[in-house]
Amino acid sequence: MSELLDLLANQAFWIAVLRIATPLVFGTLGVLLCERAGVLNLGIEGIMVAGAFTGWLAVYSGLPLWAGVAVAAATGAVLGALHAFLTVVLALSQHVSGLGITLLATALSSYAYRVSFPKVSTPPTVRPFAPMEGLGIPILSAQTPLTLLALLLVPAIAWLLYRTPAGLALRMVGENPQAAESQGVSVLAARSSAVIAGSALMGVGGAYLTLSAFDSFYFNMVNGRGWICVALVVFASWRPGKALLGALLFAFFDALQLRLQQSGTALLPYQVYLMLPYALSILALVLVARRATYPQALMKPYRKGER
Repeated sequence: MSELLDLLANQAFWIAVLRIATPLVFGTLGVLLCERAGVLNLGIEGIMVAGAFTGWLAVYSGLPLWAGVAVAAATGAVLGALHAFLTVVLALSQHVSGLGITLLATALSSYAYRVSFPKVSTPPTVRPFAPMEGLGIPILSAQTPLTLLALLLVPAIAWLLYRTPAGLALRMVGENPQAAESQGVSVLAARSSAVIAGSALMGVGGAYLTLSAFDSFYFNMVNGRGWICVALVVFASWRPGKALLGALLFAFFDALQLRLQQSGTALLPYQVYLMLPYALSILALVLVARRATYPQALMKPYRKGER
């Protein structure tokens, strides 16, 4: 018990929690935007992989770090536009389209990497974002600018959703698209814009892994974070503030299992500790999801003129 208390009092532990949570915050906010507009985006896993690769490749090719982030966002936006075309314009299955986007983006990233570096056994590296030293807040000073951006996006998206006409329109098309259309809101434009913007955030979440957390791209580095983001949105009841809380909660469990393995006092097989954050997150999801109020038009295609 004393070891656990010492761990929780350790500043390095909380620095690790925030670092682990950052890509989850980007991804969760991206999913939240899509689902608030009524579109499920299961392409997040592939979009994060593609964002991680293209952002890193852009920087490796000589572009500045922020340009790499922009390339990752653009990559996510393009894949989001494809998903929006299939699900919003053509009204195809959101599940099938999302999984197809994941498979396509992952395969294209793998192919592009092998074509770009056919004889490289060790992934090339870039100089990542440096920590923001001198902020005066120790935990934040050890983070990079992308973490600060992720934290600032939480109140910004909450303001957009609940304090602006555009946010009201977005929520309307996710709740009752027929009523939104009757008020002059273009369901096609609102849903497509939300999916494209949300997918751009997912791409930035992937870029964080290669341009901030690490300094290179390797396969399986996203490692299921996209699926966790989909679950965290349900945990958050589709609210940005609770989405941040959910990302921090999962990151806390993940950092805890890493420290327990490294402590040398582990009494259980390491697989149990690896499972810990996912098991506890599922438990939290089950307890919260039963009371969650989801967007009423989520996963329901809309065709103009139909009732």
